[in-house]
Amino acid sequence: MEVGQIARGLVLQLRETHKNALGILPPTKLIESISFGHDVGHPPFGHSGECALNYMMRRDGGFEGNAQSLRLLAQLEAHTSGFGLDLTRRTLLGILKYPRPYSDGKRAKAAVDPTSLAQLRRDDWKPPKCYYDSDKPIVDWLLEVFPESDRILFLEWDKPPTDEANGKPKHRTLDCSLMEAADDIAYGVHDFEDGIALGLITRDHWECACEKLDKDWAAMVGLNAEITGNHLFEQPHEQHRKKAIGGLVHAMIASIELDQLTGFTHPLLSYRAKLKASAKTFLEELNAIVKKHIIDLQSVQTLEYRGRFLVTSLFQAIEADPKMLLGKNFVDRYEEEKDSVVKTRVICDYIAGMTDAYASRMYERLFLPRHGTVFERL
Repeated sequence: MEVGQIARGLVLQLRETHKNALGILPPTKLIESISFGHDVGHPPFGHSGECALNYMMRRDGGFEGNAQSLRLLAQLEAHTSGFGLDLTRRTLLGILKYPRPYSDGKRAKAAVDPTSLAQLRRDDWKPPKCYYDSDKPIVDWLLEVFPESDRILFLEWDKPPTDEANGKPKHRTLDCSLMEAADDIAYGVHDFEDGIALGLITRDHWECACEKLDKDWAAMVGLNAEITGNHLFEQPHEQHRKKAIGGLVHAMIASIELDQLTGFTHPLLSYRAKLKASAKTFLEELNAIVKKHIIDLQSVQTLEYRGRFLVTSLFQAIEADPKMLLGKNFVDRYEEEKDSVVKTRVICDYIAGMTDAYASRMYERLFLPRHGTVFERL
């Protein structure tokens, strides 16, 4: 919801500052739809769960959260049989962050399998930024409206795969770049707010970030570091903090601009939304503080590890007896399939669609004595 609100603000801002691009900017309802749908494929326990599923699917096409979003929206959702939500090309293109298949982007040398699930390392099994090879017909349909020269350039690498590292595609559509900018703002600013509310981020951290604050940019967007700091950390702080966070979000929205790339002929591919350099630098400072003082904490990392172990354990259990342990709709799909790879993907779809709470309850029911009864629904 936060990403959708911010993305809408970005579009409205660009309508005022880039009137020459009014014909290509997305309607607000379209950018909100893209924002609402872009993360639906992310599994329980976030990126830790993503790495766990990628490990379990390492011989069967892999797993990646953005690829799963495309799969859900274009194929699996029940609105239209075989076509998911039957969304428009432009909507799905806005969600397609990485237009290269899994097999193209994965590292040339796979990590060594751990001796047990308890020793699975997240960094060894980070997936490439991609879509699934099996969804190539969907992506071909999305891109067929562009000239061949645009399609070739659109597949250019930002970082090509190496023996030890996955690849990352370079290009995305205008709408996707808007959604990504909104996503970056939402994560950077609101995670910073959460850290303040938890007492993990202090005024000293804020002042360290402000040392790299471009004063000219701050003045241009109406960001006063001292007043904002007072509102973020003074008592009583709830109302003041919300006002300060709103001011930070506004400063970022006011800093959006459009780039035009050479080489592309279609405007949906040639235009990119991006934050001004000063805004991007300050947002990166906030993100660095969040990573150091929240994400990298042992208390957080132990939960990340637990989620990774839980997801792999669920996968193993269900794979041992899928007809008994899968949800009913997934059992029907599993039995319809003949290909063993596709059957494994059905198990992956089931787990990927779980919430953290659902996955935890199922794990408890399967592995912990005296948890769950036949009368309790998952």
